[in-house]
Amino acid sequence: MERPLLNQEHLEELGRWGSAPRTRQWRTWLQCSHARARALLLQHLPVLVWLPRYPVRDWLLGDLLSGMSVAIMQLPQGLAYALLAGLPPVFGLYSSFYPVFIYFLFGTSRHISVGTFAVMSVMVGSVTESLAPQTLNDSTINETTRDAERVRVASTLSVLVGLFQVGLGLIHFGFLVTYLSEPLVRGYTTAAAVQVFVSQLKYVFGLHLSSHSGPLSLIYLIGATGISYGMGLKHIFGVDVVGNISAGLVPPVAPNTQLFSKLVGSAFTIAVVGFAIAISLGKIFALRHGYRVDSNQELVALGLSNLIGGIFQCFPVSCSMSRSLVQESTGGNSQVAGAISSLFILLIIVKLGELFRDLPKAVLAAIIIVNLKGMLRQLSDVCSFWKANRADLLIWLVTFAATILLNLDLGLMVSVVFSLLLVVVRTQMPHYSILGQVPDTDIYRDVAEYSEAKEVPGVKVFRSSATVYFANADFYSDALKQRCGVDVDFLISQKKKLLKKREQLKLKQLQKEKKLQKQAASSKGASVSINVNTSLEDMRSNNVEDCKVSSGDKMEDATANGQEDSKAPDGSTLKALGLPQPDFHSLILDLGALSFVDTVCLKSLKNIFHDFRDIEVEVYMAACHSPVVSQLEAGHFFDASITKKHLFASVHDAVTFALQHPRPVPDSPVSVTRL
Repeated sequence: MERPLLNQEHLEELGRWGSAPRTRQWRTWLQCSHARARALLLQHLPVLVWLPRYPVRDWLLGDLLSGMSVAIMQLPQGLAYALLAGLPPVFGLYSSFYPVFIYFLFGTSRHISVGTFAVMSVMVGSVTESLAPQTLNDSTINETTRDAERVRVASTLSVLVGLFQVGLGLIHFGFLVTYLSEPLVRGYTTAAAVQVFVSQLKYVFGLHLSSHSGPLSLIYLIGATGISYGMGLKHIFGVDVVGNISAGLVPPVAPNTQLFSKLVGSAFTIAVVGFAIAISLGKIFALRHGYRVDSNQELVALGLSNLIGGIFQCFPVSCSMSRSLVQESTGGNSQVAGAISSLFILLIIVKLGELFRDLPKAVLAAIIIVNLKGMLRQLSDVCSFWKANRADLLIWLVTFAATILLNLDLGLMVSVVFSLLLVVVRTQMPHYSILGQVPDTDIYRDVAEYSEAKEVPGVKVFRSSATVYFANADFYSDALKQRCGVDVDFLISQKKKLLKKREQLKLKQLQKEKKLQKQAASSKGASVSINVNTSLEDMRSNNVEDCKVSSGDKMEDATANGQEDSKAPDGSTLKALGLPQPDFHSLILDLGALSFVDTVCLKSLKNIFHDFRDIEVEVYMAACHSPVVSQLEAGHFFDASITKKHLFASVHDAVTFALQHPRPVPDSPVSVTRL
């Protein structure tokens, strides 16, 4: 399709460009109406949307089987993960009931299994053990008192975690989890799994761990409890067992607000990690089954699960990978499966919990370690990331090492900071390329990668694979000058030296001429003083002649100076100065990769225009997106010397124009102010 060349000025006229109208979302937030209230209710209570449409015939049987399977896994894991949190096992059962049912009401994922999770439990355990240690001042603390204090700390921590998550969700800060990349999360959970594994060795020393997990864990649980009770392992051999499990639910307890200041840092970290794990799994299942997960509502749902659970003496929870896979693979289609599993756990708490009081803790530790095998398999990520992406491998290794060497909180902080710094470093070292035209097309590609792409004679096309901003603007300018094959700075400095030398020679010549004129004037004055008898008429005639001579000299000097000034532009060219000239007359900057510009980028681009015009190369820009053009206008980039006629819709438009106009645009001055 044939079309005229389009620079930005022509494109705006042709397309009738205008700034997009601003949407003021905050106005809709402040509206109050029946429809708005109903929309908010359905948005924050999704169960009212999907439960009335629940296909009973198609989904109920699968959800029932899935819920029972998950509950069978939830029971031993709840008891075991409470040990990781440093709490009595019964509180793991509470944390497997309240949060799960709350998520059933508020969650948007149909397949994730909310409840106790090893990584979350070990993070809680590091907090409870630091604030309620086993010993104090070399004296052993009463176990009952210690457990009560740890429960208070863990439940208060859960409330604070819930407050963080609900608050961030309500202000739509669900995007924060995007700063936790997949390599970071996988490295973090792998390191946490290693820490969990080491922490459980004291319970299983000398035991042979089974390689089975899932529903079979319940069989081992019942069998180990029966053996322990029948043989009296606690009384005869001193085997540490679960102990008393009180039947029934505990009443709600207000959190200890005095602990907030001590827990705020850990609470925020746990809130972010818990949400990152839940939303990552939720999005995987949503993509697999073709539905959408609302990240902000997920944050609210998980926050309410922890907030209300903390009031009922639960510890912080998240989503379990193993249980979520079981819930999906056994036919689960909705969170009805989660509600069924929570009701099964409720039955255990109310009626059957006391049957597990003689269960050895070593068996729970074995269950924990067996359930870690999925996360420990992530050690193979080293090989896959080595082949796929070395930068991701570096993030994984730094996260893993920081989490192992430091605690979980500091490890996460170090890994996030490192990954963000790595992003900055990667934008500082993008791929720079000189583009050539693919034969018989208007497509331009890197001449180093495409052997058939040839540079257009007299035109250089330069492109960066990243946006230009304050962190890489200098690198962009340096790479441009290097790839063009011209030592721009050297030519400019030599040109300035030669022009300065020429000015100095002119100044010396003028000074010499003035000196000669002064000498001539003084000699004339001496002759007048000697001839004192000269008549007045002779003196007048001499003065008139002197005036004529001096005025004639001034007119000749002015004409000569005018001729020199008219020749000055030609005399200041690189060729006239004896300097080498670039083998191209036009430079085109492909700015298609720019997503934004800042003040440093604007100054850098203006300096590029100035420097290359100093060496007689005209500069053009191409392929800017509309938001970038708006930012260029807002930054007062365009002026008399750089107009929108220097910005083209595509690289091909700019190349065609440059070939048709091998010299600077006539109506644009060549000089530009350097910033």
